[in-house]
Amino acid sequence: MKAITLQAYGGPEVAQLRHDVEKPQVTPGHVLVKVACAGINFMDIHTRQGKYAHSSTYPVRLPCTLGMEGAGVVVEVGPGVSHLAAGDRVAWCIAWGAYAEYANVPVEKIAQIPNAISFDQAAAAMFQGCTAHYLIDDVARLQAGSTCLVHAASGSIGQLLVQMARRLRATVLTTASTIEKCAIALQQGAHQAWTYERFADQVLQATGGRGADVVFDCVGKNTLRESFRACRTRGLIVNYGNVSGSLTDLDPMELGEAGSLFLTRPRLADHMADGATVQRRANAVFAAMLEGALTVDIEGHYSLETVQHVHARIEARQQIGKAVLWVDHDLR
Repeated sequence: MKAITLQAYGGPEVAQLRHDVEKPQVTPGHVLVKVACAGINFMDIHTRQGKYAHSSTYPVRLPCTLGMEGAGVVVEVGPGVSHLAAGDRVAWCIAWGAYAEYANVPVEKIAQIPNAISFDQAAAAMFQGCTAHYLIDDVARLQAGSTCLVHAASGSIGQLLVQMARRLRATVLTTASTIEKCAIALQQGAHQAWTYERFADQVLQATGGRGADVVFDCVGKNTLRESFRACRTRGLIVNYGNVSGSLTDLDPMELGEAGSLFLTRPRLADHMADGATVQRRANAVFAAMLEGALTVDIEGHYSLETVQHVHARIEARQQIGKAVLWVDHDLR
């Protein structure tokens, strides 16, 4: 079968398309899926770069097949699997191997998808949608009347955070790197949007000096300390990414000085621990999509043959709207 494999870590050139990869065998507690689409994510870039080489949360090791998010049709179920059957339409994330014609996927990572949700929509929504859902629902416990600040609000997760927060009737303040990207955040429902320059001052002014209840910060090093200043006393900072690098010199005393803040660095894997939780999150995301309250914009559809080019473009921009790979056009 065709697959994008890694034999070594490095730049886009190490993501090699092979036509002679052995089709995986279904194993206990897994299902074999004929892949229709695979999502393209920063986690795929980080996998290729070796950032998970020693991770215990995401234990993907060389050699491997890229792609941690996908959608397709179950063709075979392994021993111990009783709630799925051949022919079921499914999607998954944080299980590697989606950049291939077939993937052997653990059932605890799988969610069934409604017939009204297309494969490309499912592949585009699963990782970012479940991420936005757990950040808002479990970590922030955002409510009507809360005020949140969303950094990188024009990015794929940022756009979903904005929409989900608005759906809960929260006040949504946002940042982005350019005026054009701020416009995207406003289109998605943000109440206000600013570039990163002096954003803490802007937030304080917008909140009458109080600050945001919750700050969703995926930027990291370049914004995190200013995020402290933009947050209210005893507020919550959710650092769920480090696009600009990690803040390696943080003294916990800074959190006290900034107003007894709470700082958390969550990971999706710890909030997708079992199949029931995965299905519950997916159901919430898909239901919001079907009722029109959540839009997942797909920036582009690509083929396996273009993976190196797409990865290079993502790294150059350091941001991507949602993109998917069509692996099997017959399953459209």
